[in-house]
Amino acid sequence: KPFVALAGLELNVVTQQSRTFCPGFYSLPGNSHRYRCWKRIGHGHVDLKSAMAESCDVYFYDLAHAIGIDRLHGFLDLFGFGHQTGVDIPGESKGLSPSREWKRNQRNQAWYPGETLISGIGQGFNQMTPIQLAHATATLGMMGTVYTPQLVRATKADNDEGMQLLGVQQADSLPIQNSSHWQSVIEAMVEVVHGKRGTARHIGTDLPFQIAGKTGTAQVFGIAKDAKYDEELLAKKLHDHALFVAFAPADDPEIAIAVVVENGGSGSATAAPIARKLIDVYFGIETDEPVTE
Repeated sequence: KPFVALAGLELNVVTQQSRTFCPGFYSLPGNSHRYRCWKRIGHGHVDLKSAMAESCDVYFYDLAHAIGIDRLHGFLDLFGFGHQTGVDIPGESKGLSPSREWKRNQRNQAWYPGETLISGIGQGFNQMTPIQLAHATATLGMMGTVYTPQLVRATKADNDEGMQLLGVQQADSLPIQNSSHWQSVIEAMVEVVHGKRGTARHIGTDLPFQIAGKTGTAQVFGIAKDAKYDEELLAKKLHDHALFVAFAPADDPEIAIAVVVENGGSGSATAAPIARKLIDVYFGIETDEPVTE
């Protein structure tokens, strides 16, 4: 959602002040099918900041529809979705960032407008690896400066006297036309953790700085339009995957994190506390809170 929001701003589809009404579902013009928001009673009127903080699906359905899948795919391509990050681990997956062309070539099928909507919330055909999420989040936190992820920090050959540090590989900055758009999205992500209605507000206390983050959920299987997801009735292997991405401090990032908890359910309840604990350890912040499983 942060990357879709940035696309909307950069492509002049929305502004920070643009508002969408969320009644709990979204329907395409002339179509009665309802694409549900996670909050069945809806979020009411939301702008970019409140939609991000409360993770309103309807706002991002509407935004994705206005952008269109071709422009959306092209923008997400800038952040490396659908490509290898180049991390020094063999066998890295490219993931999948779907497009009209991809579906025609790979499935010999037309692209449907409803598929654009669910792509706008990162679901549907989308496949992203944890390293892609962390890499894209770091790029966002650095306002477009791209670094190739590295696992190995230094090497030592038999005849070397000491460890030889490997240089950091930096690519060109992303071609964002309006630099204020970075700040708009980052401020919205800060609201996720520190806002009164932020989905990860419970991890934002007792910190000497602010965290920019975003909760997420990856569905393991689809449910019928009028059915209700009830994890108590489902086998563990069918529970949603829990996601959380973050960088900190929000105004001068040192660390970017992507947490994926398989079948963990809620990104807010499961993945976000793990990210907070990692941030505490990295910055030496002492807390009495245990790591939740």
